[in-house]
Amino acid sequence: MSCRFPGVGGPDQFWRLLLDGKSTVGTFPQQRAVATRHPSHPDAVTVNSGSFFDSIDGFDAEFFGTGPAEAAAMDPVQRLGLELAWEAVEDAGVPVTALAGREIDVVVGAAQSGYELLRTRSGSDRDDHYAALGSSGALIANRISALFDVRGMSFCADSGQSSALVSFALACERIRSGAVDMAIVGGVNLVADPEAGLGMANLGALSPEGRCFAFDERASGFTRGEGGAFVLLKGLDLAVAHDDHIYAVVRGWSVGSGGASSRIPDPSPGAQAATVLSALERAAVPFDGVDYVEAHGTGTRVGDPAEIAGLREVFRETGRSRPLVIGSVKTNVGHLEPAAGIVGLVKAALCLDRAHLVPSLNFRSPNPAIPDFRKDFEVLLAARPWPSAPCRPRRAGVSAFGMGGTNAHVILEQAPARRTQPRAAGDGPAPTGVSGVVPWVLSARSEPALREQAARLRDHVAADASLTAADVGYSLVSTRTSFEHRAVVLGGDRAQALAGLDLVAAGADSARVVTGVAAEPVGPVVFVFPGQGSQWLGMGRRLYAESEVFARGIDECARALAPWVDWSLVDLVTGVESAPSLERGDDVVQPALFAMMVSLARVWRSLGVVPDAVVGHSQGEIAAACVADVLPLQDAARIVALRSRALTELAGAGGLTAVSAPLGWVEDRLGRWSGRLCVGAVNGPASVVISGDLEALDEFAAMAAGDGVPVGRVRIEYASHSHHVERVRDRVLDATAGLSPRRSPVEFHSTVTGGLLDTPVLDGPYWYDNLRSTVRFGEVVENLMRDGGGVFVEVSPHPVLAVAMGEIADALAASPVMVGTLHRSDGSASSILTSLAELHVRGVPVNWEAVFAADRPRRIGLPTYAFQRQRYWLTAPDDTGTPNTDPAAREDGPGARAGTADLGSEASVLHLVCAEAAAVLGRVDLTGADVAARAADTFKALGFDSSMAVRLRNRLTAAVGVRLPATVAFSHPTPQTLGRHVFSLLVPEGPDAPETVEATSAESRTDDELYELIDRGYV
Repeated sequence: MSCRFPGVGGPDQFWRLLLDGKSTVGTFPQQRAVATRHPSHPDAVTVNSGSFFDSIDGFDAEFFGTGPAEAAAMDPVQRLGLELAWEAVEDAGVPVTALAGREIDVVVGAAQSGYELLRTRSGSDRDDHYAALGSSGALIANRISALFDVRGMSFCADSGQSSALVSFALACERIRSGAVDMAIVGGVNLVADPEAGLGMANLGALSPEGRCFAFDERASGFTRGEGGAFVLLKGLDLAVAHDDHIYAVVRGWSVGSGGASSRIPDPSPGAQAATVLSALERAAVPFDGVDYVEAHGTGTRVGDPAEIAGLREVFRETGRSRPLVIGSVKTNVGHLEPAAGIVGLVKAALCLDRAHLVPSLNFRSPNPAIPDFRKDFEVLLAARPWPSAPCRPRRAGVSAFGMGGTNAHVILEQAPARRTQPRAAGDGPAPTGVSGVVPWVLSARSEPALREQAARLRDHVAADASLTAADVGYSLVSTRTSFEHRAVVLGGDRAQALAGLDLVAAGADSARVVTGVAAEPVGPVVFVFPGQGSQWLGMGRRLYAESEVFARGIDECARALAPWVDWSLVDLVTGVESAPSLERGDDVVQPALFAMMVSLARVWRSLGVVPDAVVGHSQGEIAAACVADVLPLQDAARIVALRSRALTELAGAGGLTAVSAPLGWVEDRLGRWSGRLCVGAVNGPASVVISGDLEALDEFAAMAAGDGVPVGRVRIEYASHSHHVERVRDRVLDATAGLSPRRSPVEFHSTVTGGLLDTPVLDGPYWYDNLRSTVRFGEVVENLMRDGGGVFVEVSPHPVLAVAMGEIADALAASPVMVGTLHRSDGSASSILTSLAELHVRGVPVNWEAVFAADRPRRIGLPTYAFQRQRYWLTAPDDTGTPNTDPAAREDGPGARAGTADLGSEASVLHLVCAEAAAVLGRVDLTGADVAARAADTFKALGFDSSMAVRLRNRLTAAVGVRLPATVAFSHPTPQTLGRHVFSLLVPEGPDAPETVEATSAESRTDDELYELIDRGYV
């Protein structure tokens, strides 16, 4: 649910107002005052009493994708309806993306606010291209349907003061019939001009005292109120299945009319009773089972007695034996007229949900026109717990009656007990590992909104100690929509998380806070698997204990390696003291790294990060092929185990040296060591690895040092990717025989061939070439970054290729997303979550809900979106349709007018058109002469939008006295052709030669030239 009233921002604040017995009624704000037309009217003071917002001109147009001109033209009831509908969906815990494309109804009860009258009085209706859209009541529902992209029924109901509750009943009927399974229903009411209430005052419906005395002896009418409320309706079975927070269950409803049983606007007690009885029958509940009725309760002299008479008829028909508690929310927030019924329903639902009855204000003694009131009815003066009765759920009725006789009644019942799941307490590792850190994920349309979101959440959580970090985190990722501006707070506990929110709110940086803007598109996700160098003692210890996915991956790799190794993989990666040392050699390091990379890739997949492509550096290609499902785990394990064992024969005879220089520089100097040294790998623009004989490597290092080029020996005891490998060729081919590589939807970019590879060729000979050939890593990554930017995830215990990839990106002036997985300083799930956060804030799709799976968290209520409102209001146009008489005005400048000019020639008309065009464009530096110099350019090229084209039409019509169509600047799209056309209208008996007019039909013009048919409007 959602609601908003003066000083009340949502259901929680509304509940506090009701519980405390407060009122929002006051007087019309001075800052909103409009010019009075009836200053001496006897009810001038009365219409200025009510429940009014301080302002109704604010709107977050950017959030709703509305341009400034359209936002200003929109009746504020449309704007408020959009905001409340969004907040209701958020309160329901439904991400907006889950609604798109579905058959969901939107039904709204609303009426115009009087904004249309202000539009006419301001004169802006003459030039307002969006006036028709802004004033249409039906568009309230239609705009909401468009906002959520829902495809069900979409309309605005008007049955007077019962509109919103009639809408609610209709939506319930549609759900019960099976037409839809969900509906968004609401009502809004605003008062742009309080004098619009004079009609009600003349009818005697408004309270001269400025308060509503419902059912009281002082009853003299109601006060008008502003605001609105929306609810999300769903089939009960679906709501229970989704474990939704159910405020109330709708048991029954009915809508009826008084017909000719009374004269409009007099209420009909019999018709009201019939509507209540019908609702009870459909609900299949006895009237004795209803504890409370939220009455229409207008506090009028005729209305209250009629409503009580109707309820007494229900008493007689049903044999009710106990008094009924009644109340009216109009005493709190005024009469919201078309929205009144939904406001009463929200009040009743809150009472049911929180098991309390609240006071109805301004009641002292019963209305004397209602005999024996206290015998059958009770109006509460103070809040009290809802009385409980064995085997009887809490139930409430809600009434709304239209002035024209359309009555609605709804029966609500308390929700069934919500399912609760016991929390896991130390009963196993988390599926993806969140031990010690919990992410709180926030987003917004803009950076200021993101900061305010963080501040709101901080206040909300700090005020309720029962909210756990996991509950908050899970609710953020499961119930909120992701926007472009994003932040992830990584906290070890509530205190750290709250401190992180403070940092986001302040726009500050921290290692515990990751922020960014999601750009579209982000490019393909590339998993990068390094060769050696990322290993470290105990590299999988913490993650093996924290992540079930990782632990399961390591266990499966251990079983696949078991036939080929004589040591325990689990002991090695977890750092057990008896495990073999990583210093033992490649026959330990390479299988261990392979298992780590394959298992870490599984963790990434479980978090929703799925590779579009894989790249492996040297032995990393084995892991890449396995992760891409080109090779089964058993085959990949055999390759890495037996090949690494064969390499032990080469130990001590050669080595590798990293050179920080371009490939050309290295190749120019390797000639001195031909046959002894070669290029083993090219990692980046200035990152090369040479391979070969130890003595030659020392000589090369000395030479490079003399030239000031940094070099460093790689900690590998043999010369891979050189002629040394040829000694073990046969053993490697034997170890890789019998492979059957598969095709995969994941692209395999080979660092052997330097490009995309058809994976069935990854047979035995390929894995020998992988060991013998130069590693063309830099070339492959450069091509990937150049073609698509991309997202590069280095899947390893420690990032060793980040610098090389960064250098490639710098050389290309590219900005790819690059993250690692684990780090020597942090081998925990926290490291992965930090990288996951970095991907998320840059727009990479991730699965945050998987992070919380083991905690079994509950969904909780969260603050709704922090709209960043700006003022959008009708203003009078800068031209009045009359000549400019200001002597200071420039003859041909903005605002200049040629209303008295000689229009007897085509040149003079063109002069007029250009002067008026300059005035509409409104630039101080632009004159009619400037426009005349570009008379052959289109109006669009000159800077016109569709609303400017209409204004130009209006000015020309006023200046020349001929009628021109609204589309004249589209069918005659340049000042030159428009001037010629206007001149032809002024001088119909002009030259015999036919006028040359460029194609004028909409069909003959492109959408672009017609400004997309006047900004997708109607031509």
